[in-house]
Amino acid sequence: MQGYTISNNKHDFDFDLIYAFLATSYWAKGMPKAVLSKAIENSFCFAVFNNNGEQVGFARLITDKATFAYLADVFIVESHRGLGLSKWLVETIVGHQDLQGLRRMVLATRDAHSLYAQYGFKPVENPEILMQIWQPDIYQQ
Repeated sequence: MQGYTISNNKHDFDFDLIYAFLATSYWAKGMPKAVLSKAIENSFCFAVFNNNGEQVGFARLITDKATFAYLADVFIVESHRGLGLSKWLVETIVGHQDLQGLRRMVLATRDAHSLYAQYGFKPVENPEILMQIWQPDIYQQ
């Protein structure tokens, strides 16, 4: 993508930008900084940068890089949307050499089904086999 790069070098990441976005998102509203820091530290992450070195996007995978991955916290900042960056980010992640041969990659989204469907994501078959402990308001407690 001309004018942009993707990196998974966490030393390049703009933690304040990531936190500012996620702490106001519908899926991670109110997340404490320490929780996000620990999540990034223990995940396989990707960031999108413009030519000026400013971070404009992010995605995080919880994965063993062998059998399973959960794609989370995917975003492009509003001022850089509409340029195909989210597509490029997801394509880069799905095609990454360390993520080939996974048995399952999953995600949860409220509003971006058509984006992820382009890269092979489908509704979960047999959702009755899945279980969860879900605490959607944990950051507000």
